[in-house]
Amino acid sequence: MVALTPLAPGAPVAGDTVAAEAIPAGHKIALRPIAAGEPVLKYGQVIGTATQAIAAGAHVHTQNLGMGAHRQDYGFGSAVEPLPGLDDLASFQGFHRPSGRVGTRNYIGILTSVNCAGSVARFIAEEAERQGWLADYPHVDGIVPIVHGTGCGMSGKGEGYETLFRTIAGYGHNPNFGAILMVGLGCEVMQIPDLIDRQALKDSARFRYMTIQQTGGTRATVDKGVAVLRDLAAEANRATRQTAPASKLVLGMQCGGSDGYSGITANPALGIASDLLVAQGGISILSETSEIYGAEHLLTRRADADTGRKLIDLIKWWEEYTARNFGEMDNNPSPGNKRGGLTTILEKSLGAVAKGGSAPLSAVYRYGEPIDRPGFVFMDSPGYDPCSVTGQVASGANLIAFTTGRGSVSGYRPVPCIKIASNPDLWRRMEPDMDVDCGTILSGVTLKEKGREIFELMLATASGTETKSEAQGFGAVEFVPWQIGAVM
Repeated sequence: MVALTPLAPGAPVAGDTVAAEAIPAGHKIALRPIAAGEPVLKYGQVIGTATQAIAAGAHVHTQNLGMGAHRQDYGFGSAVEPLPGLDDLASFQGFHRPSGRVGTRNYIGILTSVNCAGSVARFIAEEAERQGWLADYPHVDGIVPIVHGTGCGMSGKGEGYETLFRTIAGYGHNPNFGAILMVGLGCEVMQIPDLIDRQALKDSARFRYMTIQQTGGTRATVDKGVAVLRDLAAEANRATRQTAPASKLVLGMQCGGSDGYSGITANPALGIASDLLVAQGGISILSETSEIYGAEHLLTRRADADTGRKLIDLIKWWEEYTARNFGEMDNNPSPGNKRGGLTTILEKSLGAVAKGGSAPLSAVYRYGEPIDRPGFVFMDSPGYDPCSVTGQVASGANLIAFTTGRGSVSGYRPVPCIKIASNPDLWRRMEPDMDVDCGTILSGVTLKEKGREIFELMLATASGTETKSEAQGFGAVEFVPWQIGAVM
């Protein structure tokens, strides 16, 4: 059982059980005696093994609960259930692109192929904003320089290169960009011509590119870049918000700074909103492979055998990946997660998977791979939030929903991010950063009601309503591609 408020020793818990010691809010209490070596259950699932005898009413946490053996019955396809039918079709006001996709924002992007071009990309954006002509283009939301720490010092082939390649190319195709300028240095491993040729980034009206070495250095590149941006702004400004069905929404779902409340309030409420979107024909993306570990069987049971095996293949890759880097899967829960009441990765994952609602799992994708079918899908990624969101945006997400129990301050331009608080204390402390208070579920609001509230906010945000993170200017430093492999 989870303590909804702090409990003093002797406080009633359930039935005849009373708290045997002080229990912090959001932390677990044993409802009966648990023997050493016995599995401990939460959400009706195993979250670990008692490392010592635990008395009824005792605090169950890191001092007496360990990972234990991790075995699951995958039961491929055994729990596939279609979603209920629609009451009505929902819509939003978005920017329709030639590709058929719809943006929820209309930014001009400055993509960089390598870290060496990052400062120049920012100089271009700063100079364009200093000149003030962007005010002449009211349908353009702004200029977003996308800079990162890699693109060179790496192999030009293999897993690491292909992952970065998909990420940069995916941003180039994201519908929240109305136009893009790509800037490189010229001699890097991640060559712009390769990106253009392999990814068909050849729409001259909406896509331009240059390298600093060929253009003549910093000043010449900034001057030329600003002139190009003005041309691109005129093209991007042609787009205006028009009605689009909710099926054009691609929702990336994340959780960060989770706590003991996340799995009973914010995450299942987002799961209901996800189901509402999928029922409309839209796409919702669950990610963070290292944070479904121990709960993957709940997803494989909602997938056909081929899709379920793809997910298990990812789990096995992650077990090997962490081992060869001298880590383990249970390293994932952070100190903040543990202070909030979470103990093992099994417990954290069971709460995290609740974001996926109940819809069938229709597909599994690599990090940053274009998502090409509707429904509830999974995209491989680390549990590190900025890195995971970067992959979702590269895969086509035009909206992000982010649950948190400890608090999070971040944004992900060009994609708006809805922040969802799991508990009332977080809402009180950080309301200027939070868009939705799921702490009200603890005082009587139903998960269904809160899920519908989140879904309606998704439609409003997609139509242009500013989120708290957008209002505060977040999104300039959260482009974090997953860097795999040797840095040379």
